[in-house]
Amino acid sequence: MSDAEPFSIDKALLRRSFDRAASTYDAAAVLQAEVGRRLLDRLELTRLKPQQILDLGCGTGVATRALRRRYPHARVVALDLSEQMVRHTRARCGWLRRPLPVCADLDRLPLAPESVDLIYSNLALQWSNALEPALAGLLPTLRPGGMLMFTTFGPDTLKELREAWAEVDGHTHVNRFHDMHDIGDWLMHTGFAEPVMDMERLTVTYATLDELIRDLRLIGAQNRTQGRPRGLRGRDRVARLRQAYEVRRHSDGRIPATYEVVYGHAWRASRPSVRRPTAPGEIQIPLEQLRRSRSR
Repeated sequence: MSDAEPFSIDKALLRRSFDRAASTYDAAAVLQAEVGRRLLDRLELTRLKPQQILDLGCGTGVATRALRRRYPHARVVALDLSEQMVRHTRARCGWLRRPLPVCADLDRLPLAPESVDLIYSNLALQWSNALEPALAGLLPTLRPGGMLMFTTFGPDTLKELREAWAEVDGHTHVNRFHDMHDIGDWLMHTGFAEPVMDMERLTVTYATLDELIRDLRLIGAQNRTQGRPRGLRGRDRVARLRQAYEVRRHSDGRIPATYEVVYGHAWRASRPSVRRPTAPGEIQIPLEQLRRSRSR
């Protein structure tokens, strides 16, 4: 078994988790909603006027509705792994200019080439089992000049929970999250142009560990890795987890849950950049540079 296999996500179980969480998601997803608002604000910095938008990992449709309001003349495709999430999105957005619902896995997108101008994705890419190929699959769906704008989680996300579980057993209890520098490299390798990455850390605090675990369950973010422990946890293991987490309690009496939020955007170039190989001893000078040198 390779080192990566324990962190592979069981997509069938994940789908069922999100289906069950669809009715409780909005009340518990406070951080997800805040990150989504910040990502939407970043659209103000672009002059893109999309005609077709993909909300990748639409959840219950909060961003889908906001995207429809921001771009009233655009058609929005709302895609999620969970059928129940897609149903909630349809209900939230009403009948007028209802988004096109698609239930699909982001690792296997069913969209036609060059069919969207903007891919907006808030905290969904971390559910990919192979992020670099998933990004490669997103690029062809964009029209030339189209943009991918996304958030995902970085390696420090839920580090307290991961470290506490590591003191209890050797199973995987928290997903593997990718470093923003790796994601930026993958964007370049897969053909995206001008990727921009940045990151911030947000900390949510709770009175008890049980509140944190409950919130993760209510949004469907349960442990669905292949390396998860099978069967019931047992009171002893849960008690040891609480004890391990207790040392991380802040001086104000609350326990922290850290989230490393990665922001990124990149473009599909308007035209492919193809350069003729340089012959030995040959120097290539851009035409504009040559013109500037002649005018001096």
